[in-house]
Amino acid sequence: MIKKLSIFLALLLGIALVSFTARPFSLFGLALITGGILGALQWWRGPKPVRPAQPRRQTWSWAWNLLTILLLAIGLGIWITLPWVGVLAVAVAIALWLPLTRSGRLALAATRIGISSLPQRWGASSVIVVGIAGVVGVLVAMLAMGEGFQATLNSTGDDTTAIVLRGGSQAETNSVITRDQVPLLGTLPGVARDAQGRPLLSAELSQVVNLVSRADGTDVNAQFRGVGDMGWAVHDKVRIVKGRQFKPGLREIVVGEGAQGQFRDMEVGKTLTLGNQTWTVVGVFASGDAHDSELWTDVQTLATTYQRGAYQSISVRTEGKPGFEQFKAAVAADPRLKLDVETTRAYYRKQGGGLNTLISILGTVIGAIMAIGAVFGALNTMYAAVATRAREIATMRAIGFRGLPVVTAVMLETMLLALVGGLLGCAVAWLVFNGYSVSTIGSNFSAVVFKFHVSPELLWSGLKWALGIGLVGGLFPALRAARLPITTALRET
Repeated sequence: MIKKLSIFLALLLGIALVSFTARPFSLFGLALITGGILGALQWWRGPKPVRPAQPRRQTWSWAWNLLTILLLAIGLGIWITLPWVGVLAVAVAIALWLPLTRSGRLALAATRIGISSLPQRWGASSVIVVGIAGVVGVLVAMLAMGEGFQATLNSTGDDTTAIVLRGGSQAETNSVITRDQVPLLGTLPGVARDAQGRPLLSAELSQVVNLVSRADGTDVNAQFRGVGDMGWAVHDKVRIVKGRQFKPGLREIVVGEGAQGQFRDMEVGKTLTLGNQTWTVVGVFASGDAHDSELWTDVQTLATTYQRGAYQSISVRTEGKPGFEQFKAAVAADPRLKLDVETTRAYYRKQGGGLNTLISILGTVIGAIMAIGAVFGALNTMYAAVATRAREIATMRAIGFRGLPVVTAVMLETMLLALVGGLLGCAVAWLVFNGYSVSTIGSNFSAVVFKFHVSPELLWSGLKWALGIGLVGGLFPALRAARLPITTALRET
């Protein structure tokens, strides 16, 4: 019981260190995970027959196992942090070693023999492929969700548009800007102006409303934004794709494409009851960012409906990056304005940082737990393969195959299966999840619609995870095959 508990604690602590700590502690976490896997494997295989005590041999065995664990942990740490150039260099080195050296050619010949017997072991081999494909698919999908959410927020705004909030406010929901401050902002240097000389400035309100989800009919929070007369000029990425813009003073709404896909009754011409008032949907807009999840209307009409006497934020188009710096300095220097200024790009990027980190950590932890299961599947399959081919391996060693070619052959066979599983998992993740539209609760407690983004970097990480699992799952069966006594193995049936 104590041994089981120790194995479980080692695996749990190792996963925590790999997921939540910096690189030096992550390497120690990898060592703990590897040690836990070895301990679990030893317990699973059961006790060995009692033999006369051999202290020196046991000491050397423990030292060898410890050295193997340390080397494996270091190798996994290097492999995880290795860039694609390093991986390519390793692949080229192995590709050159196999045909150009005697040991390499022997390893290549042994690998061909092992691969040719795979059709006879397709059931057991598929355990490795399917297990690793599941790990990679889940890991890539989880990380793609976080990357898609962050990409949506990162694409919102730019470095020349400022968002003004009350001093100390972290989001629009807890910001209050009085109406008398708006004209003051329009007179500051750095503010861009239209052809008539009017400042490109939009006083805005944000109201959280309940809408009906198109997927399951439940109530979902959505952001109902009121924008000023210059809102369309300030948010120049927003464009009407159906219908028309709302008219100031009327209870008319334009909805984002993302909101239309997530909520019911968002078609042009439909009516909604919000704030005990009837609103008409008159248009659909597209922006390709977080605003796609919102409903827009005239800010004064929204303020009247919800009895709001102040604004929450001011969006200001500035005269380029120098204009933004000039505007920010002017706001800071005016004692009448206790306001904070930052670019809209920086503001929205900051809003998604915590959730993206949480999703990444959660995806890594789930992937690590599944990876341990895949490693056990690979170990079980390859140990069974080595046992089945015991006489074959012993015969190869008897006719001149040394330990290194045998270890390499078993490792190459496992890594090949892991690569197939990794490619399968990446393909499933890309085909099923890339571009898949979902929504989550943002920092303003309303739904943010975004799409999964399966990037080449995530696919590359998934393949590295697959090959790492293959490395761990194939190393110890390969070492056992190399240590197998020739005379004992030849007598096995």
